Amino acid sequence: MKKILGIISALVLIVSVSKAAPGDTTWVQAHYDVQMNHFGNFDSSVKFPDGTKTYRKVFMVWTLGRYQCPGNPQYCGDWDYTVSTHLMTKGGDTLELGRYITPYSGDGVPRIGSGAAVENWKQRYTFDVTDFYNVLKDTAAIRVHYSGYSWGFTANVKFAFIEGTPARNVLGMDKMWAKSYAYHTGNPIDNNVTSLNKTSPAGTQAAELKFTISGHGNNGENCAEFCKKYYQVKLNNNLLYQKDIWRDDCGYNHFYPQNGTWIYNRGNWCPGDIVFTNSHPLTGVGASANYDLDVDFQAATASSGGSYTIQSAVVYYGGFNKTLDVSLDDIIAPNNHEIHFRENPIVGRPKVIVQNTGSTTITSIKFQYSIAGVGQPETYTWNGSLTSLKTAEIELAKFAALNTVTGTNTFNVEVIEVNGKADDDATNNKLSSEFEGVPIWDNTVTISMRTNANTVGGVSETSWRLYDIDNNVVQERINNQANTTYNDTLKIGPGGYKLVVTDLGCNGLSWWANPNGGTGSFALRKAPGIVPVALKGYFGGDFGCGFTQYFYYKFPTAVKNINEQLASFKVFPNPAANSVNVTIEGLTTIDGTINIVDMLGRVVVSERTTTSQNTINIDRLTSGVYNVVYSTNTGDGTIKLQQKLVVDK
Repeated sequence: MKKILGIISALVLIVSVSKAAPGDTTWVQAHYDVQMNHFGNFDSSVKFPDGTKTYRKVFMVWTLGRYQCPGNPQYCGDWDYTVSTHLMTKGGDTLELGRYITPYSGDGVPRIGSGAAVENWKQRYTFDVTDFYNVLKDTAAIRVHYSGYSWGFTANVKFAFIEGTPARNVLGMDKMWAKSYAYHTGNPIDNNVTSLNKTSPAGTQAAELKFTISGHGNNGENCAEFCKKYYQVKLNNNLLYQKDIWRDDCGYNHFYPQNGTWIYNRGNWCPGDIVFTNSHPLTGVGASANYDLDVDFQAATASSGGSYTIQSAVVYYGGFNKTLDVSLDDIIAPNNHEIHFRENPIVGRPKVIVQNTGSTTITSIKFQYSIAGVGQPETYTWNGSLTSLKTAEIELAKFAALNTVTGTNTFNVEVIEVNGKADDDATNNKLSSEFEGVPIWDNTVTISMRTNANTVGGVSETSWRLYDIDNNVVQERINNQANTTYNDTLKIGPGGYKLVVTDLGCNGLSWWANPNGGTGSFALRKAPGIVPVALKGYFGGDFGCGFTQYFYYKFPTAVKNINEQLASFKVFPNPAANSVNVTIEGLTTIDGTINIVDMLGRVVVSERTTTSQNTINIDRLTSGVYNVVYSTNTGDGTIKLQQKLVVDK
């Protein structure tokens, strides 16, 4: 999922301190693993900073946990319920700080969130609440509202106040529409979400409508949970924006597998994920401006049921505090954080997210990055155009150190130049992440895939592609037949690879709600063993739209103990360019491996064989002299037959 999930997964590595210096962080705990064991509100009193310091960023880190319900209830932590968190102001009003939907995570799910056991997993959601820093001060109360009717979840809420200068000062905020509104013809939503008249504060240089909306219930046309509708933002009766109330990527949810209908797209939410806030700049609203703002909705057609839950406010900003400033917001990969589960672990190119938080368009960013204690730092300069407040996902240059590290490591990345000179604010230029190294394989790799009955355009929904470190497709299995088993040996040399499995129906190879689709399977094996390799993200076929497996392949140990026998072993044509035929005759049983070995003794091609006639792809080999060797597959490495091969491109 490409949208930033609450910003900055690397926040967990920030040190909690209380010094008055830019970049220092003060943590405030609101709820500590509170069991949400009833429908309704869970309130907690907090003591925020007194407001005398300025903060570059303020985050609300919301950790959802799991506990085993007492007794033997039918459901425990097993439904998609709305959870909203509110600041209760001294004036008696409430402001929603964030909203997410719980996952279908009941007993029996093999992996949730960070990979912990069923009863003790944790899932972190990070909300950027910097716009609220003027009211997040002194003594206050934080309310968690749980809309569930079964239990099993815990709430842990804390705030990180990162000292420094924000991109822009917030001059004020006007709360707008904030409740659940019916969506049907019997009570049209536009009769309740009506135009509001507001006046911006003096000094306002920009204003934005922050609009959080999620659809729930069923009004006869599957609205508002399972229907795709839109809303329109109108300023002084002029249309500014039209936005679909819809998430079309639930099958790529980072929180999987789940029970229930987790893969279905919905009214701006997915089970186990944040309800993202839409930001709409109000062009033309400046200092002391009086204006009318309205939101109109696509008309409903059913006569009852369904609703949209809305929280909205207009935020007024002063001018930019910095001229040239880039904020390094997140490390997508390498990173162990669960919101980036699908993108990790990786080989090849690290990925980061940056934001332009200054007034000047950014055209180049120079990065320096390293793995703690491993080798030397690398540098990479990105070139492009990033205007104020825009974000970009940037893929850095190939980083060889990612290929071979094992265990848990720390990745460090830093912005060292912006537009060819020093950044105005260095406090937002560094991030670190913990990560695990990729699997390293040195045996022949085979893929066995059995498709299910689901087809698109007459071919199977499921396919796979293998990419090298430069994102070139080196092998693929596409346009497959339904209910068919395919066995493929990967024809690869040493290097980093990315195996991408895709399902166009976004329901994997097996899913309980699609019994007519049948059950497919996917397995990766390393010869000569027959036990499948554990694939990160496969989970027995329940993977939604697909999954990705990175790995590094290195040459097997050089072939030993050459022992030719009196049998016919033909290699032709010779010289060869793109493929070579290998014929084995005179052996009672053929069950072994054909290796092509270079003059340094390295195995550059390896294929399992049980037949006398074999065609081997040598397209990736460079010109030179090689040995073609057939060896038994008994595990002792004894070579039966060999012959020289000249490759001439």
